[in-house]
Amino acid sequence: MSTDTFTKIGVVGAGSMGSGMAMLFAENGLDVSAYDISPENIDNLQRILQTGLAPSLHQNVTGYKDLNQFMDSLGGTSADKLLVFSIPHGSAADKVLEQIRPHLSRGDIILDGGNEYYENARRRQDALQPDGISYISMGVSGGYQSARRGPSISPSGDRAAVERVLPLLQRFAAKDPKTGKACVANLGPGPCGHYVKMVHNGIEQGILGVVCETWEILYKCLHTDLDTISSIYKQWSDEGELKRNFLFGIGADICRRHKEDGKPGHIVNEVQDKVVQDADDTEGTGFWTVMEAAKRHVSAPTISSAHFFRIASADRAQRMQVVHALGEGIGAARKQHVDEAFRTEFIEDLRLAAYCACLASFAQGMNLIARASKDEGWGVNLAECIQIWREGCIIRSEYIADLLQPLYEKEAGVLNTLTLQPVADEIKRTIPSLVKVVKHGLDWNAHIPTLSASVEYLKYCGGKHLPSQFMEAELDYFGAHSYDLKSEGDGEVKKGKHHYEWKPA
Repeated sequence: MSTDTFTKIGVVGAGSMGSGMAMLFAENGLDVSAYDISPENIDNLQRILQTGLAPSLHQNVTGYKDLNQFMDSLGGTSADKLLVFSIPHGSAADKVLEQIRPHLSRGDIILDGGNEYYENARRRQDALQPDGISYISMGVSGGYQSARRGPSISPSGDRAAVERVLPLLQRFAAKDPKTGKACVANLGPGPCGHYVKMVHNGIEQGILGVVCETWEILYKCLHTDLDTISSIYKQWSDEGELKRNFLFGIGADICRRHKEDGKPGHIVNEVQDKVVQDADDTEGTGFWTVMEAAKRHVSAPTISSAHFFRIASADRAQRMQVVHALGEGIGAARKQHVDEAFRTEFIEDLRLAAYCACLASFAQGMNLIARASKDEGWGVNLAECIQIWREGCIIRSEYIADLLQPLYEKEAGVLNTLTLQPVADEIKRTIPSLVKVVKHGLDWNAHIPTLSASVEYLKYCGGKHLPSQFMEAELDYFGAHSYDLKSEGDGEVKKGKHHYEWKPA
């Protein structure tokens, strides 16, 4: 059956993401049925439609509080049904799937657009496939704004089912402004779509760390006013190495937002300094990325340092107890008095440092996708990942995409992005600025976990002689772990052949 036969779609979950997708589907010619386990979300959807959708299209979106009526609106068991999930990961999705399971039949397709753990997606695919029901693991990037205007989409699963819905996804996906291509691709079999989205969020986590660290240096150390920081970030995101970097772009917007009604001050100064979505388990992708990096032996310190920084920020009450114990001075960024010549030069170094660290975050994430794809036999095309991230997603960064995509097209099987010479050349060109910024950041007591971790990552990945030599000796001393000899060459990633009896047992 062709994709053109789908004239209806059921949206399960009418929160901010689900509501946005419902309106986007309606604008792309589909009749939309929306259901949410919380009746108040359906009531809110009706209010959203009044201001968010053209009046002529209101009749194309119908909200349902009753599950049976919702499923019947899609044609019942006699019709091929297309559903999209926009619900929290884990047990919530399992509960919904259990409720709708009696209404599903052979030929139905479920697009899971939530931030789901890829192993959960795999389990559901395996459970539904024998009955001819296709569960598509579908990452949706870009937040609720992109869900409304056009997201970046990473579907995977049964090839025929993905190809069947791909024309529809191409219609409502974000479009690359340079080429007009839809930011969606059939990434491969199984749950690799959610895996790629998970890593997207890990890369995002690293870049968020970079952005907030540059903000503190500018605002608290160099006491740059917020409107000026807005101008700096806008210039960075308008041209050069950070061109069309989404997070620096919205950073410019945030820094220029004054309080409403003419009140003095900026909105951002009212925001508490804690990120809780990792610590309260509402978001799992950052944690899963760190866990997967460790599991698959991929070094990812830019991403993991940003994650642990967020974790430390979350419980502010406990943090205040530590502040009381240590004193305020140990964790307070110090204001500096510098001349204009230094400021101008340093801000340029800060820009290049931010780019270098963002590139490190990308390299770590792409290395993880490459390793997982090889381990699992997914055949994920790294160039396609970069292509679908060119618009409609949080890690959009045009200069980096222009650097990486053609390299991945030429070196499809690369496992370590740092081995690609043009990437190495960019790092060699910009790491002096990153090192300089980290040195000053330490002197100024700025919080720079992501920037400093990026320096160390590039140093030890590019280190010909590492102090792990001594670590290996100590492991052999107390645990008889054995080691390789330098005279035997680089060796393999497996236990060495030699042991020295450093001290008799």
